[in-house]
Amino acid sequence: MIVEATTCDFEALLKGTAPRNLRVVRDGTIAPPDVLEMLSKLADEIRPWFAPSAWLIVGEDEVVGLCSIVRVPQGGDIHIGYGVAPARQGRGYTSRAIGELLSWGRADPRVVQISAETGVKNIASQRVLERNGFIRIGERVDMEDGPLICWRAMTA
Repeated sequence: MIVEATTCDFEALLKGTAPRNLRVVRDGTIAPPDVLEMLSKLADEIRPWFAPSAWLIVGEDEVVGLCSIVRVPQGGDIHIGYGVAPARQGRGYTSRAIGELLSWGRADPRVVQISAETGVKNIASQRVLERNGFIRIGERVDMEDGPLICWRAMTA
């Protein structure tokens, strides 16, 4: 399940505590502190222009990952990034979360498409997008992340 992530949720995660009435992955981390801080700032920057801007990925009352809009949406394009704690990968959480995100996007008239990028070697993430109907639309090279595959799913 996805739940809109608030500033308070990110603050709790940065302190290593569980937001709301949820648990946090005990045998691993959702993301390193610097990534959590970056995602929190990014969500705060995007929220005035578009909300929701980030979601907690929740499984069995436990925060297992995050999904975020990674830039201010333009022309109805919601560009996302996502991740699940290594200790919770391979259990279908990401596929279900992206499916729920697509359902949300189809119900929101502001959203025309959802786009994402995956590393060319990140087969698991590619499968998540394929299972949810994303179409491979190209490739690009990022200075930090290297070769990426670009994906899109239409919602309108």
